Amino acid sequence: MWRLLFAVVLRRMDAETAHRLGTRAMAIGLRPRWVRSRVRAASLPSDPALRVRAMGLDFPSPLGLAAGFDKEASHVDALAALGFGFVEIGTITAKPQEGNPRPRLFRLPADGALLNRMGFNNAGAVAAAARLARQRDPGVVVGVNIGKTKVAEDTVADYRESATLLAPHADYLVINVSSPNTPGLRDLQAVEQLEPIVAAVREAAPGVPLLVKIAPDLADEDVDAVADFAVRIGLDGLIATNTTISREGLRTPPAEVEALGAGGISGAPVADRSLAVLRRLRERVGEDLVLVSVGGVADSADVAARLAAGATLVQAYTAFVYGGPRWPARVQRELARRLSV
Repeated sequence: MWRLLFAVVLRRMDAETAHRLGTRAMAIGLRPRWVRSRVRAASLPSDPALRVRAMGLDFPSPLGLAAGFDKEASHVDALAALGFGFVEIGTITAKPQEGNPRPRLFRLPADGALLNRMGFNNAGAVAAAARLARQRDPGVVVGVNIGKTKVAEDTVADYRESATLLAPHADYLVINVSSPNTPGLRDLQAVEQLEPIVAAVREAAPGVPLLVKIAPDLADEDVDAVADFAVRIGLDGLIATNTTISREGLRTPPAEVEALGAGGISGAPVADRSLAVLRRLRERVGEDLVLVSVGGVADSADVAARLAAGATLVQAYTAFVYGGPRWPARVQRELARRLSV
């Protein structure tokens, strides 16, 4: 049904409009709590092989939804009901912002990829906190991904404000310094820029597990520097990786990609680099940190491969967009079988 809907209706729409309409339809269908409860029980196997204990939290599965899908924290419970072991919302900024001009989200179906330059469009931390306070079905683990407000002059204070507002509603927090769509943001991955941000967020959110999300386009020596920094300051974990600005190896004709303009690419094209960064991080940090692997995860075999390479948890986004509402449940069932062998 989803494939037919995607092929006939949603594919003909602007990608962002299709995302909004599809998500809204999902949320309406899953609005009653008893419906969500039944769907979640059918979608997420209660299997000891899937359970993960990390950062003091109990995850019913290592496979979760990456930030970027629910930027407004509007559909946490509905998304969890589809079968995700945890849901990461955002990126949320301290102040509301519209993001970049539309169109800003594009499909690259030949590559199993998306190109986006959304620019952290969201209603701001106050609105997100209010929504999260009204949600939260039992057992749903929620991560909150925070980023820099584009016009903020004091970056540290901006992250601190977001953390203060959102920490009471977060099972874990993520500092996003790796989106390519906010000018200068990736410069904050440099250790000397990152350290005061981490200190400010920790002060605002004591006791809440804290992770940092990094880009796939970091040079290996910069990956090592972030890893060493994370261990030195006792960060809870790292998320690797965000979207890539590389256009190498795409099947989509270069002229078509160039016509779409700037933005980060997610999905299959980032898979190899994401896996390589994961392996490098695990070798560098040993067992000291939680590593969350994201980027090009398409099926249960990919999830299992990331876990074998050192991931504690795994996230997906683009494959869910292409695969539709039944994708998480299918992957969870297959993953349970793989991990039980």
